[in-house]
Amino acid sequence: MIIYNVTVNIEDSVHEEWLKWMKEKHIPDVMKTGHFLENRFCRILVQEETGTSYSIQYVCKNMAELDAYRRDHAPRLQKEHLDKFEGKFVAFRTLLETV
Repeated sequence: MIIYNVTVNIEDSVHEEWLKWMKEKHIPDVMKTGHFLENRFCRILVQEETGTSYSIQYVCKNMAELDAYRRDHAPRLQKEHLDKFEGKFVAFRTLLETV
């Protein structure tokens, strides 16, 4: 199994709006692509100087599924996030393999 982990630090000024949008729009849209089996949305328990950090983990069965998602869906979904919250977040992505 492959875990596609997206870590985001979101500014306090848009935190509540972002949280609602992630739960009601973005994460459901990612899951609707059909490439992921499950997801986890976790707040990172660390005191930040600014903002709040989250780890959003999407689980897929193999790299082929992840590659298809990144090719066919990720650019559009990432652009939606950027357009809505530009300048209000920092994000990075990590791939994990369950062992």
